[in-house]
Amino acid sequence: MRVVLTGGGTGGHIYPAVAVARQCEAEDPTSVFLYIGGTRGLENKLVPQEQIPFQSIDITGFRRKLSVDNIKTIIRFLKGVKTSKRMLSEFKPDVVIGTGGYVCGPVVYAAAKLGIPCIIHEQNAIPGLTNKFLSKYVNTVAVSFAGSEQSFPKAKNVIYTGNPRATTVQTANRERGFASLGIPMDSSVVLVVGGSRGAKAINDAMIDMAPQLEQLKHIHFVYVTGENYFEKTREEIRSRLGSMPNHLHVLPYVHNMPEVLASTSLIVNRAGASFLAEITSLGIPSVLIPSPNVTNNHQEANARQLEKAGAAKVILEKDLTGDQLYQTIEEIMRDQQVQKGMSEQSRRLGKPDSANLIVEEMRRLAAGR
Repeated sequence: MRVVLTGGGTGGHIYPAVAVARQCEAEDPTSVFLYIGGTRGLENKLVPQEQIPFQSIDITGFRRKLSVDNIKTIIRFLKGVKTSKRMLSEFKPDVVIGTGGYVCGPVVYAAAKLGIPCIIHEQNAIPGLTNKFLSKYVNTVAVSFAGSEQSFPKAKNVIYTGNPRATTVQTANRERGFASLGIPMDSSVVLVVGGSRGAKAINDAMIDMAPQLEQLKHIHFVYVTGENYFEKTREEIRSRLGSMPNHLHVLPYVHNMPEVLASTSLIVNRAGASFLAEITSLGIPSVLIPSPNVTNNHQEANARQLEKAGAAKVILEKDLTGDQLYQTIEEIMRDQQVQKGMSEQSRRLGKPDSANLIVEEMRRLAAGR
């Protein structure tokens, strides 16, 4: 199968596309790919690292307020459609899949106009503008959250697949996760992370909470600060505690996150859709602190889905303190029944076969062309 992947801007749009490519390869090693991304997005760096052929177009997103920049965006969109049509005609894909971000707009629209089967994947509980626009043109819309199908009333076909990142973590080695952290395998691990770049509000709460961790010596706390916050966070904790306790691990970044997740008993994190797909696939209870700085406040909507199911506790950033975070963690970790119940509900939300479901739909569309 010849597949064009598109999606970009953030890892939350890029990594699901990569997960789909890996599933295609697993099912058919002869699969051939082209990834079309934006010239300004993170995909420029990440996709070539994945050894996937990459081409780019120049495109920006619409501003939600009236702006002269929107006229420039329309011009870039039209140019992007023209360029995408040329790339698609040269590559001759059997199917095109878009995983979100404004670069999907011209690429998927061009594919639809050329009669190429198209599918878009929406990661969040509240869909983005690009996917809402494209839903009228594509053959299938795949959604990550059950119940969000109704967000696409004009779509020809909507299916609930979950997020393909859920499939990626299923093969993660738990033993390697413990080994990479230098933690015994029979340990309870609380992982606190604010995303790949870190989050100041979460780091500040981590610093404030650190003195109270003396009361939970039997639990290993892993703080992933983000590289920009690492030195400051580590020194602040040391100055408050005098020295770094053996059960407290402060790291700038984790390169083997799936393996570390497989060894985690409880996670404190933002509520990006890909990360939630990973933790529910593994059945990890969570304390979610949604970022307030995202379009449509979609991270809170994502988090509330898990909270409603009993898989997570939600703390809004405006309410976040060291005391609040510690109390929430302590309530969960001191009660094995609470942990077990949250874990079971988390696993019920997980879709470990997500990538397979998406590739199956892609094959169906390609076969019916």
